Amino acid sequence: MSENHPKILVINCGSSSIKFELFQMPNSLSIASGMVERIGAASGGLLCLKTLGVNLSDSVATANHQEAFQLILKTLICPEYNILQNLDEIGGVGHRVVHGGEDYHQSMVVDSSVISVIEKNCELAPLHNSHNLMGILEVQRLMPLTGQVAVFDTAFHQSLPPAAYLYGLPREFYDKHRIRRYGFHGTSHRYVATRAMKLLKRSYINTNVITCHLGNGASICAIERGRSVDTSMGFTPLEGLIMGTRCGDIDPSIIPYLEERGYKSQELLEILNKKSGLLGLSKISNDLRDLEAAVSNGDRYAIEALDAYAHQIRKYIGAYVANLVKTDVLVFTGGIGQHGTKMRERICRRLESLGIMMDYTKNIQNASREGSVSHDYSPVTILVIPTNEELQIARDTYQLLYAHSEVE
Repeated sequence: MSENHPKILVINCGSSSIKFELFQMPNSLSIASGMVERIGAASGGLLCLKTLGVNLSDSVATANHQEAFQLILKTLICPEYNILQNLDEIGGVGHRVVHGGEDYHQSMVVDSSVISVIEKNCELAPLHNSHNLMGILEVQRLMPLTGQVAVFDTAFHQSLPPAAYLYGLPREFYDKHRIRRYGFHGTSHRYVATRAMKLLKRSYINTNVITCHLGNGASICAIERGRSVDTSMGFTPLEGLIMGTRCGDIDPSIIPYLEERGYKSQELLEILNKKSGLLGLSKISNDLRDLEAAVSNGDRYAIEALDAYAHQIRKYIGAYVANLVKTDVLVFTGGIGQHGTKMRERICRRLESLGIMMDYTKNIQNASREGSVSHDYSPVTILVIPTNEELQIARDTYQLLYAHSEVE
């Protein structure tokens, strides 16, 4: 392997799946991608692989994450797929890690101290950090000479000022229990904001951006001169916008009110995270396409769900415009942000007084493609930009391990 053109493997370990993508750097070329799903399930496990000339979906059985990761490495060096000759061709591994707490404001080369911090922050992200750490430890075991980088979802938001991250709670809750707004989706917000600068040939020095990552999980970020200064997700990803199945902002007193009526805390947590949002409001689906089909048939619940979704997004955009003082760019990304043409229109229809003026014809014609959907005379440029968190992780890994400042 040439150190000038290393291959970077990106790993995203979830609770029951591992996603992976292999990049040739520094030209950011995706060589192969895929995932192992339903890890630990008695049946229904799946290995998906996409590479040049191969689009594979095979039934597999993996008892745990270790077996799943070993299967991924075996697949990458399988002669049948012609991806890698051996694992020595992998010049670095980048890992998505959900929570870095207040410890890290940037991606880090993995060492014993980084591992300790990830372990410490497992209490803040118990469903994610432990699995993210497993991926790191498995690479250490199987590829001990390969450098690794941890890319934290929360790192980009560590530039939030206290006014944005503090809750109106007793100070000891923050001092003793680390309760504050951390924010998530930071890698996506950073990627699309950087991409916006390149598309518009602008500099962060004099540019403020609001990025809307709208998918099954959704968050908005206010970015001032390249730094996150506010974001809608909070102590957990449950706060903020109405999402696919998450409730977003609610009155905290709703919880004890429901507990008095027989609901258990764990049951409520399940409802708030997995049975609320668009799914709960519509009683139909968390999929925007299903709800828009229902709207076309006049379904009242679907109409109200989509109106509430757009309403809350506008509220956050308006708040961030006020705090940024000057807003130059509004970016839509994520599954809904990129592909939800009608939803983008719903959101922007009432933002004209803020200088956000969508060209509705261009919005339809653009569909899901990258580019501007605003009028030429709009003070705020509206962009649609597909996110690519895996590529951002690969870039961070390459830059930190190979000390290069520029990648394509």
